[in-house]
Amino acid sequence: MHIVYSDKHRLHVTDHVLQNGQPFISEDVPARAEIILEAIKSAKLGILQPPTDHGIQPLLAVHDPEYLKFLQQVYFEYTDYYHESAPVFPETFASRHPRRKPNHSYWLMGYYAYGVGSPILEGTWTAAYWSVQCALTASDLVRKNNRNITCRVAYAICRPPGHHAAVDQYGGLCYLNNAAIAARYLQNVSPHLTEGSGRKTQIAILDIDYHHGNGTQEIFYSDPSVLFCSLHAHPDNDYPYFWGAEDEIGEKEGQGYNHNWTLPPGTDDISYLNVLELALDTIRGFNADYLVISVGFDTAVGDPIGEFKLTTAGFAEIGRRISNLKLPTVITQEGGYLLDQLGMNAVAFLSPFENNVV
Repeated sequence: MHIVYSDKHRLHVTDHVLQNGQPFISEDVPARAEIILEAIKSAKLGILQPPTDHGIQPLLAVHDPEYLKFLQQVYFEYTDYYHESAPVFPETFASRHPRRKPNHSYWLMGYYAYGVGSPILEGTWTAAYWSVQCALTASDLVRKNNRNITCRVAYAICRPPGHHAAVDQYGGLCYLNNAAIAARYLQNVSPHLTEGSGRKTQIAILDIDYHHGNGTQEIFYSDPSVLFCSLHAHPDNDYPYFWGAEDEIGEKEGQGYNHNWTLPPGTDDISYLNVLELALDTIRGFNADYLVISVGFDTAVGDPIGEFKLTTAGFAEIGRRISNLKLPTVITQEGGYLLDQLGMNAVAFLSPFENNVV
């Protein structure tokens, strides 16, 4: 297994943010990625490497070009306009039934954002860009048509996370959808899988973050070549509220390829594993060429923003069962905010992938 990490995530400095002169608390602090990295090093797990730069094109295969331009420019346009260097937060929001799209970047925040919890800082774009490059590099490592393939599983320590980011919206601490970009990239760079087969390269995405991956769902909602399976808190109980119900099954050609399993507060290892088996059976029946995992450790007992009760032993068993699929697998990091156990839970989940390489 290879581990892909970039220290450029530190440019998204969310642990010293002020909003209107008051401390703004963000769960996605730089320490998250550093804790996971150090735990992996201590466990001597996998082979660590930096990402390579794949450019902007893989991002454009998922995200709207005007949205990407906005993310790159809004902080600097804001600071030029208001003559101050400060985190950028939206103040108004479009319901997505507006009569017009604003021209000024400051008001475009309310068009592209669907929440106030994801500040844009001077280094946010760079951090998010290299977070995606980690996912893309992990994808290269598991590609079936890569003659220099060295592993079946690669883990990208992505920060910022990505699964709440949609085609042209950000929220939930996410700006670019790492998992979705990796999935589309694997399809676009694996033409040999479609030559003479009459089908597109098929990707299964398994989202096991505490929160529903609404951005990933919406990106592929009408796409039958990408199976989306998510286990998460019910949207009536927790973020993102407007997406994630079990009757959301896809639309048009994608109907039947979107699966949500909602779980109640207090879900423990046994209950979670029972539902995970339903997701794994669905993936087995899909005949996927690749698996992309959005892994969140905010399902852990005691996580400050999660209400499940998964243990470290539970994460190890989750990893073992998923690794038994024996698919070329890209793992992208999403949530997980219980810092004193984050590294231990990450190693427990990843270790079965390292050991189950046959």
